[in-house]
Formats: sequence, C-alpha cells, structure tokens
Amino acid sequence: MQLADMELLKTQNYINGEWRDGAARIAVRDPANGDLLAEIADGSAEDAQDAVVAAAAAFPAWKSKTAAERAAVLKRWHQLILEHIDDLAQILTLEQGKPLAEAKGEILYGASYIEWYAEECRRAYGQTIPTHNPAMRLQTIRQPVGVVTCITPWNFPNAMITRKAAPALAAGCTVVIKPAGETPLSALALCELATRAGLPAGTINMVVGSDAPALGQVLTQHPQVAKFTFTGSTAVGKILMAQCATGVKKMSMELGGNAPFIVFDDADLDTAVSACVATKFRNAGQTCVSTNRIYVHESVHDVFVEKLRTAVAELKVGHGCEEDVIIGPLIHRRAAERVAQLVQETTEAGATIELGGDFLPEGESYYAPTVITGVTDEMRIAREEIFGPLAPVQKFTDEDDVIRRANDTPYGLAAYVMSENIHRANRVVEALEYGMVACNAGVFSTTVAPFGGSKESGIGREGGVEGMAEFYETKYCCFGV
Repeated sequence: MQLADMELLKTQNYINGEWRDGAARIAVRDPANGDLLAEIADGSAEDAQDAVVAAAAAFPAWKSKTAAERAAVLKRWHQLILEHIDDLAQILTLEQGKPLAEAKGEILYGASYIEWYAEECRRAYGQTIPTHNPAMRLQTIRQPVGVVTCITPWNFPNAMITRKAAPALAAGCTVVIKPAGETPLSALALCELATRAGLPAGTINMVVGSDAPALGQVLTQHPQVAKFTFTGSTAVGKILMAQCATGVKKMSMELGGNAPFIVFDDADLDTAVSACVATKFRNAGQTCVSTNRIYVHESVHDVFVEKLRTAVAELKVGHGCEEDVIIGPLIHRRAAERVAQLVQETTEAGATIELGGDFLPEGESYYAPTVITGVTDEMRIAREEIFGPLAPVQKFTDEDDVIRRANDTPYGLAAYVMSENIHRANRVVEALEYGMVACNAGVFSTTVAPFGGSKESGIGREGGVEGMAEFYETKYCCFGV
C-alpha cells in the first residue's frame, strides 16, 4: 500500500488520544487476492473499558463547548477527509474490495454527514410551552445523551462510522467505535484525521478486536454508556439489544433487509433495469438495501429479464484498483460460498440460471454476477438476505398480490417500485411496510433524509434531523414565578 500520507496507515487502537498496542495482532487482507495489508493491534475488553472511561471523562468539556466550537472542529475533519480522499479510497478498496470509484463515492457520502451535522448542531432548539398555571413557566431544552458506543460493519467501513459519529459529536456526545475486524484500516485513518482536526483526547476512541462478544458486552453494558448504536445483521442486533436492556440503554439499530423490487407493466423498462442494476450490484450486492427479490409483472417479465441479462453481462469484474471495474470480490471466501450454496439450492428447486452462476477465476472470493428466473417465495433465496451479486426474478399478476408478497417478511428496511402511473405509485409506496421506499430510482440514501427500517430491520434513524435527535435527551424545565 503506497499512500501519499503514510501516517494514515494506523495499526493500533486509539484510546484517550493515544495509539495503543494490543497483546496480539489481527491480520487484514485484501479480499481480492488474500495479500496481507497490515497487522492490527487486537483490542481487548479491558481496552474497551478504558475507552468508555476516557469518553466519559472527556464528555463534560466537550458538551460544554458551544455549537459553533464543535462545528468548527467537525468542518475541519470534513475538509481533511476531502484532502485525503485518494489515500482513503485506496485503503478502502484494498481492505474491502469495492472499486476505487465506488470507494471515493462512499467517502464523499460519509464526509457529507460530518459537514451536514456540523451545521445542524446549531439548531438544537427547545420550546417554550404555553403554561397551564400562571404561576409557572414551562420549557424544554435538548442536551447530549452522554457516551455513545458504536459497532460498525465491513461493507461501508467509512460511511457507517461518520453516519454515527458525526451527529453524536455534533450533539455534544463523546464516542467509542468498534469497527469490523475485516476493515479496520479505513476506520483508523478516519480517527487519525479527526485528531488532526482538533477533536480533544477521549472525544473519539476506537477499539478493534477479534473477541466480538466480549467487546460487545462492554459497549452495551458498561454503566457509563448512555447510548449504543449498531449496524449489522438482525441476529446479532437482537443479542445486542438484549444486552442493552439490562442497563436500559438508549439504542438505535440498522439491521438486515429483504428488499423487494417491483416492476409493473406500466414501468419504463430501461429505467427499471438501470435502477435494478444500481441497487442489486453496487458493492457486489453487499449492502443492506440491495434488492433481494425482483417481482416483475408477467406481461413484461421476458423483456425485462432479457434487458437485465444484457446489462449485467456488461459489468466488468476484477480487482477494485483496476480501471473500469464495476464489481470486485466478496468480502471473503465464506461469503462467496454462501452465494454459491443459494444458487445451487435454487436451481435444484427448479429455477433457471439466465447468466452467471459460478465462481470466477479472478480469485477465491469472486462470484459471477448472476441472474436467476423461476424463483418462488418459498425458496430460501427469497426469504433470507442474499448479500451477493445474485438477482432472483419472480413473476406476479396483480397489484394486491405483489404487495402482499412483498410485505410477507419479518424485514422492513427498503423497497423499490417501478411504475409510470402516479396513482399506482402512490398507492404501492404507502402500502409497502418498509422504512424507506424508492420509486423509479435505485439509489436513494442521502445525508438530509432519515435512513432506517421497520419490523426486524431496526429501530431509530440515521441521517436528517431525525438522526440528530437520536443523540439528544429532551429535558422538561418547570419554573415557579
């Protein structure tokens, strides 16, 4: 790894303003070829405890700063990220696998949260409440919750950190972050830039560790933790929620999805295919809002499938640092093997491979972009989150039926609707039981809008004014006069 600023390549945990070694090391490898990128200090539960204590000690001074003072530091952090975007993108691509252009897009997206919340923290307005008693004056104020702990995933190792840390820091909270062990280098580089921006010691802390259960227990149950936020699988989220419950911690969870992509007979099929490719194959299908079930009206099914097959066949697969690559490797061999197992089960149950359906010679973690037809709702591929470059297509006949089928899942994160009929679009968008619905678009996430799901896809929101509210307590104040 050759960076313009090699100081961004950090291999230690960051606690109370100091870089700290661990008793052991964690190997970080390029998922494209298995090359060793770095060995990272393996943080322990004791390190996590020290980080929480440091954050608690730093909290009084940080929350006492004015919104303008906190904003100035955050804006400097934002600027430093933009200045080092090439180095950050190279780090991200090498440890996660996504193409460089996509990595830069993630970094810009992540940085936008820092900029936006630096501005939003000036608007932590309270209220003056019309009193019920002339002898009393009533008001509310917003105050930071306290120490915030975060566990972030490997699929967006830059943006999932800034999306949590930016509003927390802007609100006046201090943070402890545990990034994924597969992709810690992006996280640690962000921490280095945050320190250069002027975040005081203890305000931001980072612990990477292989003993996830032990670290998770500290981050959810330490008595000085006020709020816990997690992005990851629903199964792990349920465990962490239960741990938070013992201390009645505030929490927000962004969990798994099973996104339907519905193409009606009145849709613009070229737009539908373009949107489907964007949502299904971005990051090799490894996003929580990736299309999981493609429902196409029977009258346009064959034409849509042919157009989709043609578009997917044009996607260049390779190492993320190669020119014009659109799809890189999956995060590791186990992920690719899971996709292969889903394909095998689905075809054995009667589905047809229209394109792809096998490993690729580029490396052990590469799986071909795949299109499958003849899928049914009973198959595992339609019930579980795929997290890979696999597009399963089903037919439907009428609007009510497809809405019922789309909602027949414990998940409720994202959904997609393709229709040129404004009345139908409104009906279906409102009827779908999901926290986010995109109509005639494949990419919808933005800093200024709330991101989150319903049912078993999570609790709380990230982004927008709702994302800032997650890190405040509303205090009611009553004054006798």
